[in-house]
Amino acid sequence: MREDLLSVGIDIGTSTTQVVFSRITIEDMSSGFSVPRIEIIGKEVVYCSDIHFTPLLSPVEIDMAGVRDIVAAEYQKSGIDKSGIKTGAVIITGETARKHNANEVLQYLSEFAGDFVVAAAGPDLESIIAARGAGADVYSKERSLTAANYDIGGGTSNIGVFRRGAAVATGCLDIGGRLVRVDANTCKITYVAPKVAELCRSKGIRLETGDTANRAVLEQVAQSMCELLEMSLGLRPKSAFYPRILTEPDKDLPLAEAPDALCFSGGVADYVYLEHSGEDVFRYGDIGIILGRAVRASRLLAGIPRFAPSETIRATVVGAGSHITEVSGSTIEYDPALLPRKNIPVLKLSSEEEQAPDLMADAIRKKLEWFRIENELQPVAVAFAGPGSATFQQIGGLADGLMEGLKPLLQKGCPLITVSENDLAKVLGQTIRARMPGHRNFICIDAIHVPEGTYIDIGSPAGGGAVLPVVVKTLLFK
Repeated sequence: MREDLLSVGIDIGTSTTQVVFSRITIEDMSSGFSVPRIEIIGKEVVYCSDIHFTPLLSPVEIDMAGVRDIVAAEYQKSGIDKSGIKTGAVIITGETARKHNANEVLQYLSEFAGDFVVAAAGPDLESIIAARGAGADVYSKERSLTAANYDIGGGTSNIGVFRRGAAVATGCLDIGGRLVRVDANTCKITYVAPKVAELCRSKGIRLETGDTANRAVLEQVAQSMCELLEMSLGLRPKSAFYPRILTEPDKDLPLAEAPDALCFSGGVADYVYLEHSGEDVFRYGDIGIILGRAVRASRLLAGIPRFAPSETIRATVVGAGSHITEVSGSTIEYDPALLPRKNIPVLKLSSEEEQAPDLMADAIRKKLEWFRIENELQPVAVAFAGPGSATFQQIGGLADGLMEGLKPLLQKGCPLITVSENDLAKVLGQTIRARMPGHRNFICIDAIHVPEGTYIDIGSPAGGGAVLPVVVKTLLFK
Protein backbone atom coordinates (compact mmCIF):
# COMPACT_ATOMS: atom_id res chain seq x y z
CA MET A 1 0.00 0.00 0.00
CA ARG A 2 1.42 3.35 -1.05
CA GLU A 3 -0.25 6.76 -0.78
CA ASP A 4 0.76 10.32 -1.68
CA LEU A 5 -0.13 13.30 0.53
CA LEU A 6 0.02 16.78 -0.99
CA SER A 7 1.61 19.29 1.39
CA VAL A 8 1.83 23.09 1.23
CA GLY A 9 4.37 25.36 2.87
CA ILE A 10 3.66 29.09 3.10
CA ASP A 11 6.36 31.19 4.77
CA ILE A 12 5.68 34.85 5.53
CA GLY A 13 9.09 36.07 6.63
CA THR A 14 10.70 39.36 7.57
CA SER A 15 11.97 39.90 4.03
CA THR A 16 10.21 37.45 1.75
CA THR A 17 7.01 35.48 1.28
CA GLN A 18 7.15 32.12 -0.49
CA VAL A 19 4.92 29.15 -1.29
CA VAL A 20 6.00 25.57 -1.97
CA PHE A 21 4.03 22.40 -2.71
CA SER A 22 5.48 19.00 -1.89
CA ARG A 23 4.46 15.39 -2.32
CA ILE A 24 4.93 13.19 0.76
CA THR A 25 4.78 9.45 0.05
CA ILE A 26 3.80 6.95 2.73
CA GLU A 27 3.94 3.18 2.44
CA ASP A 28 3.20 0.12 4.55
CA MET A 29 6.66 -1.36 5.19
CA SER A 30 5.43 -4.43 7.08
CA SER A 31 5.21 -7.95 5.74
CA GLY A 32 1.81 -9.34 4.88
CA PHE A 33 1.71 -11.33 8.14
CA SER A 34 2.23 -8.51 10.68
CA VAL A 35 0.48 -5.33 11.77
CA PRO A 36 0.85 -2.36 9.40
CA ARG A 37 4.03 -0.30 9.75
CA ILE A 38 3.43 2.81 7.70
CA GLU A 39 6.35 5.17 7.18
CA ILE A 40 7.16 8.28 5.17
CA ILE A 41 9.40 6.98 2.39
CA GLY A 42 9.66 9.99 0.09
CA LYS A 43 9.44 13.78 -0.02
CA GLU A 44 9.49 15.68 -3.29
CA VAL A 45 9.03 19.40 -3.98
CA VAL A 46 6.65 19.71 -6.92
CA TYR A 47 6.28 23.51 -7.13
CA CYS A 48 8.27 26.48 -5.83
CA SER A 49 6.84 29.98 -6.05
CA ASP A 50 8.65 33.13 -6.96
CA ILE A 51 10.32 34.91 -4.04
CA HIS A 52 8.22 37.94 -3.09
CA PHE A 53 9.05 40.78 -0.73
CA THR A 54 6.69 40.57 2.26
CA PRO A 55 4.23 43.49 1.94
CA LEU A 56 3.84 45.72 5.00
CA LEU A 57 1.45 48.59 5.68
CA SER A 58 3.76 49.98 8.38
CA PRO A 59 6.72 48.80 10.47
CA VAL A 60 4.24 47.09 12.84
CA GLU A 61 1.51 45.86 10.45
CA ILE A 62 1.45 43.22 7.71
CA ASP A 63 -0.47 44.00 4.52
CA MET A 64 -2.98 41.13 4.78
CA ALA A 65 -4.54 41.76 1.38
CA GLY A 66 -1.10 41.96 -0.22
CA VAL A 67 -0.01 38.63 1.28
CA ARG A 68 -3.30 37.01 0.27
CA ASP A 69 -2.85 38.21 -3.32
CA ILE A 70 0.64 36.68 -3.45
CA VAL A 71 -0.58 33.30 -2.16
CA ALA A 72 -3.65 33.28 -4.41
CA ALA A 73 -1.54 34.04 -7.48
CA GLU A 74 0.91 31.23 -6.67
CA TYR A 75 -1.91 28.72 -6.18
CA GLN A 76 -3.25 29.71 -9.60
CA LYS A 77 0.19 29.44 -11.25
CA SER A 78 0.80 26.03 -9.69
CA GLY A 79 -2.52 24.64 -10.92
CA ILE A 80 -3.02 22.94 -7.53
CA ASP A 81 -6.50 22.82 -5.99
CA LYS A 82 -6.54 23.64 -2.28
CA SER A 83 -9.03 20.80 -1.68
CA GLY A 84 -6.22 18.35 -2.38
CA ILE A 85 -3.97 19.67 0.40
CA LYS A 86 -3.64 17.19 3.27
CA THR A 87 -0.87 18.64 5.44
CA GLY A 88 1.75 21.34 5.63
CA ALA A 89 2.37 24.66 7.31
CA VAL A 90 1.49 28.32 7.13
CA ILE A 91 4.14 30.03 9.22
CA ILE A 92 4.96 33.62 10.05
CA THR A 93 8.62 33.89 10.93
CA GLY A 94 11.27 36.31 12.13
CA GLU A 95 10.34 39.92 12.79
CA THR A 96 7.04 39.43 10.96
CA ALA A 97 5.79 37.13 13.73
CA ARG A 98 5.89 40.15 16.06
CA LYS A 99 3.64 42.38 13.97
CA HIS A 100 0.46 43.17 15.84
CA ASN A 101 -1.79 41.52 13.24
CA ALA A 102 0.29 38.35 12.74
CA ASN A 103 -2.39 36.00 14.08
CA GLU A 104 -5.09 37.72 12.02
CA VAL A 105 -3.02 37.17 8.87
CA LEU A 106 -2.93 33.43 9.52
CA GLN A 107 -6.71 33.36 9.92
CA TYR A 108 -7.06 35.47 6.79
CA LEU A 109 -5.08 32.85 4.84
CA SER A 110 -7.13 29.95 6.17
CA GLU A 111 -9.07 29.62 2.91
CA PHE A 112 -5.86 28.35 1.28
CA ALA A 113 -5.19 25.84 4.00
CA GLY A 114 -7.26 22.87 2.90
CA ASP A 115 -8.63 20.65 5.64
CA PHE A 116 -5.42 20.34 7.61
CA VAL A 117 -2.63 22.89 7.64
CA VAL A 118 -0.59 24.20 10.54
CA ALA A 119 -0.79 27.88 11.41
CA ALA A 120 2.35 28.40 13.43
CA ALA A 121 5.21 30.68 14.28
CA GLY A 122 7.98 30.54 16.82
CA PRO A 123 11.75 30.39 16.84
CA ASP A 124 12.06 26.75 17.94
CA LEU A 125 9.84 25.45 15.16
CA GLU A 126 11.43 27.76 12.60
CA SER A 127 14.93 26.63 13.59
CA ILE A 128 14.06 22.95 13.14
CA ILE A 129 12.23 23.22 9.83
CA ALA A 130 14.85 25.55 8.32
CA ALA A 131 17.61 23.14 9.36
CA ARG A 132 15.68 20.23 7.81
CA GLY A 133 15.05 22.23 4.66
CA ALA A 134 18.79 22.92 4.48
CA GLY A 135 19.57 19.22 4.92
CA ALA A 136 21.39 19.41 8.28
CA ASP A 137 19.39 16.45 9.61
CA VAL A 138 20.33 14.17 6.72
CA TYR A 139 23.97 15.31 6.75
CA SER A 140 24.29 14.54 10.48
CA LYS A 141 22.59 11.15 10.14
CA GLU A 142 24.60 9.95 7.15
CA ARG A 143 27.91 10.89 8.80
CA SER A 144 26.94 10.08 12.41
CA LEU A 145 27.93 13.50 13.72
CA THR A 146 26.49 16.76 15.08
CA ALA A 147 25.56 19.29 12.39
CA ALA A 148 24.14 22.77 12.83
CA ASN A 149 22.38 25.10 10.44
CA TYR A 150 22.28 28.86 10.87
CA ASP A 151 19.29 30.30 9.02
CA ILE A 152 20.06 34.02 8.70
CA GLY A 153 17.07 35.92 7.43
CA GLY A 154 15.84 39.48 7.46
CA GLY A 155 15.01 39.76 11.15
CA THR A 156 16.35 36.73 12.99
CA SER A 157 19.05 34.06 12.87
CA ASN A 158 17.74 30.63 13.80
CA ILE A 159 20.05 27.76 14.63
CA GLY A 160 18.98 24.13 14.56
CA VAL A 161 21.34 21.41 15.78
CA PHE A 162 20.99 17.74 14.80
CA ARG A 163 22.92 14.80 16.24
CA ARG A 164 22.87 11.67 14.09
CA GLY A 165 19.63 12.84 12.46
CA ALA A 166 17.75 13.89 15.61
CA ALA A 167 17.09 17.50 16.64
CA VAL A 168 18.91 18.18 19.91
CA ALA A 169 19.02 21.97 20.29
CA THR A 170 17.56 25.19 18.90
CA GLY A 171 18.32 28.84 19.37
CA CYS A 172 17.44 32.21 17.89
CA LEU A 173 19.12 35.61 17.85
CA ASP A 174 17.68 38.93 16.70
CA ILE A 175 20.24 39.29 13.94
CA GLY A 176 19.25 39.74 10.30
CA GLY A 177 19.83 41.63 7.10
CA ARG A 178 16.79 43.91 7.27
CA LEU A 179 17.29 45.16 10.80
CA VAL A 180 19.08 48.08 9.15
CA ARG A 181 17.39 49.38 6.01
CA VAL A 182 18.80 51.67 3.38
CA ASP A 183 17.02 53.57 0.62
CA ALA A 184 18.66 52.16 -2.50
CA ASN A 185 18.16 55.46 -4.37
CA THR A 186 19.18 58.06 -1.76
CA CYS A 187 21.49 55.83 0.32
CA LYS A 188 19.82 57.15 3.47
CA ILE A 189 19.29 54.95 6.53
CA THR A 190 15.50 54.47 6.79
CA TYR A 191 15.27 52.04 9.72
CA VAL A 192 17.41 50.77 12.59
CA ALA A 193 15.91 48.05 14.76
CA PRO A 194 15.88 48.88 18.49
CA LYS A 195 18.25 46.04 19.46
CA VAL A 196 20.67 46.99 16.69
CA ALA A 197 20.61 50.57 17.96
CA GLU A 198 21.48 49.24 21.43
CA LEU A 199 24.28 47.12 19.98
CA CYS A 200 25.71 50.16 18.20
CA ARG A 201 25.64 52.24 21.37
CA SER A 202 27.39 49.47 23.29
CA LYS A 203 30.12 49.43 20.62
CA GLY A 204 30.39 53.21 20.25
CA ILE A 205 29.11 53.06 16.66
CA ARG A 206 27.03 56.01 15.47
CA LEU A 207 24.09 54.82 13.37
CA GLU A 208 20.89 56.87 13.15
CA THR A 209 17.84 56.93 10.90
CA GLY A 210 18.31 59.66 8.30
CA ASP A 211 22.10 59.30 8.14
CA THR A 212 23.75 58.73 4.80
CA ALA A 213 24.76 55.08 4.66
CA ASN A 214 28.46 54.75 5.35
CA ARG A 215 29.70 51.37 4.17
CA ALA A 216 32.59 51.27 6.64
CA VAL A 217 30.23 51.96 9.56
CA LEU A 218 27.75 49.31 8.39
CA GLU A 219 30.59 46.81 8.04
CA GLN A 220 31.37 47.49 11.72
CA VAL A 221 27.73 46.78 12.57
CA ALA A 222 27.78 43.53 10.57
CA GLN A 223 31.04 42.48 12.20
CA SER A 224 29.48 43.07 15.64
CA MET A 225 26.50 40.92 14.61
CA CYS A 226 28.86 38.19 13.39
CA GLU A 227 30.67 38.20 16.74
CA LEU A 228 27.34 37.52 18.47
CA LEU A 229 26.77 34.56 16.14
CA GLU A 230 30.21 33.27 17.11
CA MET A 231 29.34 33.66 20.80
CA SER A 232 26.18 31.58 20.36
CA LEU A 233 28.32 28.61 19.30
CA GLY A 234 30.81 29.11 22.13
CA LEU A 235 33.55 30.21 19.75
CA ARG A 236 34.28 33.39 21.74
CA PRO A 237 33.41 34.53 25.29
CA LYS A 238 29.90 35.94 25.61
CA SER A 239 29.70 39.67 26.11
CA ALA A 240 27.48 41.53 28.57
CA PHE A 241 25.28 42.51 25.60
CA TYR A 242 24.82 38.93 24.35
CA PRO A 243 21.68 38.12 26.44
CA ARG A 244 19.95 41.16 24.92
CA ILE A 245 20.21 39.75 21.40
CA LEU A 246 18.41 36.50 22.26
CA THR A 247 14.95 36.40 20.66
CA GLU A 248 13.52 34.70 23.73
CA PRO A 249 15.01 36.18 26.92
CA ASP A 250 17.12 33.75 28.94
CA LYS A 251 16.81 31.04 26.28
CA ASP A 252 20.33 30.51 25.04
CA LEU A 253 21.44 27.74 22.70
CA PRO A 254 22.10 24.70 24.96
CA LEU A 255 25.35 23.49 23.38
CA ALA A 256 28.06 21.82 25.47
CA GLU A 257 30.51 22.06 22.57
CA ALA A 258 30.70 23.38 19.05
CA PRO A 259 29.09 21.23 16.32
CA ASP A 260 31.17 19.01 14.05
CA ALA A 261 29.85 20.69 10.90
CA LEU A 262 28.00 23.88 10.03
CA CYS A 263 25.91 25.18 7.16
CA PHE A 264 24.03 28.40 6.45
CA SER A 265 20.62 29.06 4.93
CA GLY A 266 18.27 32.03 4.65
CA GLY A 267 18.44 35.07 2.41
CA VAL A 268 21.91 36.01 3.64
CA ALA A 269 23.42 32.57 2.93
CA ASP A 270 24.20 33.13 -0.75
CA TYR A 271 26.67 35.82 0.32
CA VAL A 272 28.27 33.44 2.81
CA TYR A 273 29.06 30.79 0.20
CA LEU A 274 29.70 32.79 -2.96
CA GLU A 275 32.09 35.63 -3.64
CA HIS A 276 30.16 38.59 -5.10
CA SER A 277 32.52 41.38 -6.11
CA GLY A 278 31.65 44.73 -7.62
CA GLU A 279 28.01 44.43 -6.58
CA ASP A 280 25.87 47.24 -5.13
CA VAL A 281 25.73 46.16 -1.48
CA PHE A 282 22.50 48.10 -0.95
CA ARG A 283 20.64 46.60 -3.91
CA TYR A 284 18.08 44.97 -1.57
CA GLY A 285 17.63 48.07 0.57
CA ASP A 286 19.31 46.56 3.65
CA ILE A 287 22.63 45.26 5.00
CA GLY A 288 22.06 41.60 4.11
CA ILE A 289 24.92 41.48 1.63
CA ILE A 290 27.32 43.14 4.08
CA LEU A 291 26.27 40.74 6.85
CA GLY A 292 26.75 37.71 4.60
CA ARG A 293 30.25 38.84 3.71
CA ALA A 294 31.09 39.36 7.39
CA VAL A 295 30.00 35.78 8.15
CA ARG A 296 31.99 34.53 5.17
CA ALA A 297 35.11 36.29 6.46
CA SER A 298 34.73 35.06 10.05
CA ARG A 299 37.85 33.15 11.06
CA LEU A 300 36.08 31.54 14.02
CA LEU A 301 33.06 30.32 12.03
CA ALA A 302 35.42 29.06 9.33
CA GLY A 303 37.05 26.91 11.99
CA ILE A 304 34.04 24.58 11.90
CA PRO A 305 33.93 22.40 8.77
CA ARG A 306 31.33 23.90 6.47
CA PHE A 307 29.01 21.96 4.17
CA ALA A 308 26.69 23.15 1.41
CA PRO A 309 22.98 23.30 2.32
CA SER A 310 20.28 21.70 0.19
CA GLU A 311 18.50 25.08 0.14
CA THR A 312 19.47 28.61 1.13
CA ILE A 313 16.76 31.25 0.85
CA ARG A 314 14.08 28.56 0.40
CA ALA A 315 15.16 26.39 3.36
CA THR A 316 12.33 27.43 5.68
CA VAL A 317 9.51 27.17 3.17
CA VAL A 318 10.79 23.84 1.80
CA GLY A 319 11.13 22.57 5.36
CA ALA A 320 7.60 23.73 6.13
CA GLY A 321 6.17 21.98 3.09
CA SER A 322 8.18 18.77 3.18
CA HIS A 323 9.62 18.10 6.62
CA ILE A 324 7.10 19.15 9.24
CA THR A 325 4.72 16.19 9.09
CA GLU A 326 5.10 12.93 11.02
CA VAL A 327 2.80 9.93 10.94
CA SER A 328 1.44 8.23 14.02
CA GLY A 329 1.92 4.58 14.81
CA SER A 330 -0.34 2.23 12.90
CA THR A 331 -1.88 0.51 15.94
CA ILE A 332 -4.02 3.42 17.13
CA GLU A 333 -7.62 4.02 18.18
CA TYR A 334 -9.71 7.06 17.28
CA ASP A 335 -13.12 8.39 16.33
CA PRO A 336 -12.91 9.63 12.71
CA ALA A 337 -15.66 12.19 13.39
CA LEU A 338 -13.23 14.12 15.61
CA LEU A 339 -10.70 14.74 12.82
CA PRO A 340 -8.97 16.88 11.75
CA ARG A 341 -8.12 18.90 14.86
CA LYS A 342 -5.84 21.91 15.11
CA ASN A 343 -3.92 23.75 17.80
CA ILE A 344 -4.43 21.26 20.64
CA PRO A 345 -2.34 22.30 23.65
CA VAL A 346 -0.18 19.55 25.14
CA LEU A 347 -0.30 18.57 28.82
CA LYS A 348 2.96 16.70 29.29
CA LEU A 349 3.45 14.17 32.09
CA SER A 350 6.86 13.37 33.53
CA SER A 351 8.10 9.79 33.81
CA GLU A 352 7.46 9.92 37.57
CA GLU A 353 3.88 11.16 37.15
CA GLU A 354 2.88 8.25 34.90
CA GLN A 355 4.09 5.53 37.28
CA ALA A 356 0.80 5.07 39.17
CA PRO A 357 -2.87 5.87 38.43
CA ASP A 358 -3.28 8.17 41.43
CA LEU A 359 -0.09 10.09 40.63
CA MET A 360 -1.17 10.48 37.00
CA ALA A 361 -4.69 11.62 37.91
CA ASP A 362 -3.40 14.15 40.45
CA ALA A 363 -0.82 15.56 38.02
CA ILE A 364 -3.40 15.92 35.23
CA ARG A 365 -5.88 17.68 37.52
CA LYS A 366 -3.25 20.18 38.66
CA LYS A 367 -1.86 20.85 35.19
CA LEU A 368 -5.32 21.27 33.67
CA GLU A 369 -5.46 24.59 35.53
CA TRP A 370 -2.66 25.85 33.27
CA PHE A 371 -5.06 25.60 30.34
CA ARG A 372 -7.95 27.50 31.91
CA ILE A 373 -8.88 30.57 29.83
CA GLU A 374 -11.42 33.05 31.22
CA ASN A 375 -12.25 30.42 33.84
CA GLU A 376 -13.05 27.82 31.18
CA LEU A 377 -11.03 24.62 30.80
CA GLN A 378 -9.72 24.03 27.28
CA PRO A 379 -9.40 20.61 25.58
CA VAL A 380 -5.87 19.22 25.85
CA ALA A 381 -3.83 16.28 24.61
CA VAL A 382 -2.15 14.34 27.42
CA ALA A 383 1.34 13.29 26.35
CA PHE A 384 3.53 10.70 28.07
CA ALA A 385 6.13 8.07 27.23
CA GLY A 386 4.30 4.95 28.44
CA PRO A 387 5.91 1.59 29.27
CA GLY A 388 7.99 -0.07 26.58
CA SER A 389 6.41 -3.50 26.95
CA ALA A 390 3.15 -2.82 28.75
CA THR A 391 1.37 -5.44 30.83
CA PHE A 392 -2.41 -5.64 31.01
CA GLN A 393 -2.25 -4.21 34.52
CA GLN A 394 -0.12 -1.24 33.40
CA ILE A 395 -2.52 -0.41 30.57
CA GLY A 396 -5.45 -0.57 32.94
CA GLY A 397 -3.65 1.76 35.34
CA LEU A 398 -2.96 4.26 32.56
CA ALA A 399 -6.59 4.21 31.47
CA ASP A 400 -7.80 4.73 35.06
CA GLY A 401 -5.37 7.59 35.70
CA LEU A 402 -6.28 9.35 32.45
CA MET A 403 -10.02 9.02 32.92
CA GLU A 404 -9.90 10.19 36.54
CA GLY A 405 -7.59 13.12 35.86
CA LEU A 406 -9.52 14.26 32.79
CA LYS A 407 -12.92 13.90 34.44
CA PRO A 408 -13.53 17.71 34.42
CA LEU A 409 -13.04 17.77 30.64
CA LEU A 410 -15.00 14.57 29.99
CA GLN A 411 -17.94 15.95 31.95
CA LYS A 412 -17.93 18.96 29.59
CA GLY A 413 -18.06 16.64 26.58
CA CYS A 414 -14.48 17.34 25.50
CA PRO A 415 -12.65 14.53 23.70
CA LEU A 416 -10.06 12.41 25.49
CA ILE A 417 -6.82 12.76 23.51
CA THR A 418 -3.61 10.90 24.36
CA VAL A 419 -0.20 10.88 22.70
CA SER A 420 2.28 8.22 23.80
CA GLU A 421 5.82 7.66 22.61
CA ASN A 422 5.73 3.88 22.97
CA ASP A 423 3.49 1.55 20.98
CA LEU A 424 0.37 1.18 23.12
CA ALA A 425 -2.36 3.44 21.70
CA LYS A 426 -4.51 0.63 20.30
CA VAL A 427 -4.79 -1.36 23.50
CA LEU A 428 -5.07 1.81 25.60
CA GLY A 429 -7.95 3.06 23.43
CA GLN A 430 -9.69 -0.31 23.60
CA THR A 431 -9.32 -0.33 27.40
CA ILE A 432 -10.77 3.18 27.67
CA ARG A 433 -13.64 2.14 25.42
CA ALA A 434 -14.38 -0.86 27.68
CA ARG A 435 -14.42 1.40 30.72
CA MET A 436 -16.75 3.92 29.03
CA PRO A 437 -19.36 1.86 27.14
CA GLY A 438 -20.82 3.74 24.19
CA HIS A 439 -18.27 6.55 24.50
CA ARG A 440 -16.38 7.16 21.24
CA ASN A 441 -15.19 10.69 21.91
CA PHE A 442 -11.46 9.90 22.07
CA ILE A 443 -8.22 9.80 20.08
CA CYS A 444 -5.29 7.62 21.17
CA ILE A 445 -2.14 7.86 19.03
CA ASP A 446 1.45 6.76 19.57
CA ALA A 447 4.98 6.80 18.14
CA ILE A 448 5.10 10.60 18.54
CA HIS A 449 7.41 12.52 20.89
CA VAL A 450 5.79 15.73 22.13
CA PRO A 451 7.84 18.25 24.15
CA GLU A 452 6.25 20.28 26.92
CA GLY A 453 4.81 23.66 26.01
CA THR A 454 3.88 22.72 22.45
CA TYR A 455 0.72 22.19 20.41
CA ILE A 456 -0.26 19.46 17.99
CA ASP A 457 -2.39 19.24 14.87
CA ILE A 458 -3.88 15.86 13.98
CA GLY A 459 -4.96 15.41 10.38
CA SER A 460 -7.50 13.27 8.59
CA PRO A 461 -6.70 9.53 8.37
CA ALA A 462 -4.19 8.35 5.77
CA GLY A 463 -2.88 4.97 4.74
CA GLY A 464 -6.35 3.49 4.53
CA GLY A 465 -7.12 4.84 7.99
CA ALA A 466 -4.14 3.11 9.61
CA VAL A 467 -2.21 6.30 10.45
CA LEU A 468 -2.83 9.97 11.19
CA PRO A 469 -0.63 12.86 10.01
CA VAL A 470 0.64 14.74 13.05
CA VAL A 471 2.49 18.03 13.41
CA VAL A 472 4.14 19.06 16.66
CA LYS A 473 4.59 22.83 16.83
CA THR A 474 5.01 25.95 18.87
CA LEU A 475 2.69 28.93 18.61
CA LEU A 476 4.39 32.17 19.58
CA PHE A 477 3.32 35.72 18.83
CA LYS A 478 5.18 38.39 20.75
